[in-house]
Amino acid sequence: MDNTTQPLLRAGMVGMGMIFDETYRPFFETAYKKGMFSRETGDVEVLLAAVATRTGKRAEIYREKSKGIGHPFESFAGEDSVDQMLKTDLDFACVATPDNRHFEAAMKILEAGKHVLIEKPSVLSLDQIDQLTALSREKKVLAKIVYHKLADPDHKKLRTLVVDNVLQHVNNGYCSLLEPKSISGGQFAEWITGRNPGTYVACHYIKLIDYTFGGKLKTITATGQRGIVGPADGPTWDSCQMRMIYEYESGREAAFDIHTSWVTPENFPGYVEQEVQFRFDNGVWNGHARKRGVEVTIEELTPIKIPNSMNNHFNGTFIEPWGERSQRGYGIEIIEQFAREVAYVEFGSTGDRDSRLKEMAALDYNDVSADRQSVAAVAALEAILEHQAKGEPDCIARVNDPNGGLVLYKPGVAEPIVLYDGKV
Repeated sequence: MDNTTQPLLRAGMVGMGMIFDETYRPFFETAYKKGMFSRETGDVEVLLAAVATRTGKRAEIYREKSKGIGHPFESFAGEDSVDQMLKTDLDFACVATPDNRHFEAAMKILEAGKHVLIEKPSVLSLDQIDQLTALSREKKVLAKIVYHKLADPDHKKLRTLVVDNVLQHVNNGYCSLLEPKSISGGQFAEWITGRNPGTYVACHYIKLIDYTFGGKLKTITATGQRGIVGPADGPTWDSCQMRMIYEYESGREAAFDIHTSWVTPENFPGYVEQEVQFRFDNGVWNGHARKRGVEVTIEELTPIKIPNSMNNHFNGTFIEPWGERSQRGYGIEIIEQFAREVAYVEFGSTGDRDSRLKEMAALDYNDVSADRQSVAAVAALEAILEHQAKGEPDCIARVNDPNGGLVLYKPGVAEPIVLYDGKV
């Protein structure tokens, strides 16, 4: 790197839907305005240089809105939009498409030798996680996943108490995330056929459990309900409930239940309702989105345009005491942290690039190589619901079973279905 030139990271964006507007957009706008500084890298400029979308409509709308507050970017649309985007000069790219489209885009980005950040869930099968991990190592770039709930201050405090052995040995847990009908019937209507809310959001809690408590994933069961988003006998799910069983070094087990829905009534007070409970040998941890924050009622605005319960920790727009308008929160900070990891690899002053790359790839909160148990749980959920839709309910998935790494068992059928042969 020329020491007389300011370090620069040029970013690409695949997908510009709701999650882009809520998290990526404010990150890139803030970075464009203020840059990104650390002692290791100095002042790094981060620019949104190119985007790839299916139609280009949202990109053009944002191009107009971002004049003066964001870097002018190139926009590519259509089936080959990712390929066209990657012909531009990029250092990393972010993938925020529907979950069943993550893998193809991420592989193309890695093949081009660019760092990649993938929205959760990273991918839907262990074979895919193997390929992403292998290619990122071959190309010597980072492959990371956005699990923004790990940066939630409440969840960081939970993990701190666990790591410090203040909360001792988790026994069981319950997590719930309920979203309104506008999610499934509006924002996601284009791609929701054949999908389920568990894969979409349970993955947050799967990772929270896996990362916070450790242990070995053993068993996954699940069921779900249909009939509102799609036909009662179809492949599209209104809600689903899954259970994961983990085993710990002590030989003891813990069961975790995760309930998700995207058909909650629009006027439900929480709008998006989130809660967790974990029971330990010596304590209980309860977290609830509506109980930890503020509630507001505004005529003709709440709860549809403005939630009654604002999660200002995740993402909020503010007028700071010094008069500046800002948008911040852990949903944005987790993306900034990835950009800082890329900047450290490329511009850091410690060691050489290979050693810095190895250091950042070892971060198990977001590296694809550390996502195996989480992806196993997602893959099992997908398979169980697929068989239930075919009239084969109550399947059980077992991890690192004598018959394979991820194995599905159907009631009354002796022959197992091997979803993944290698060790999880």
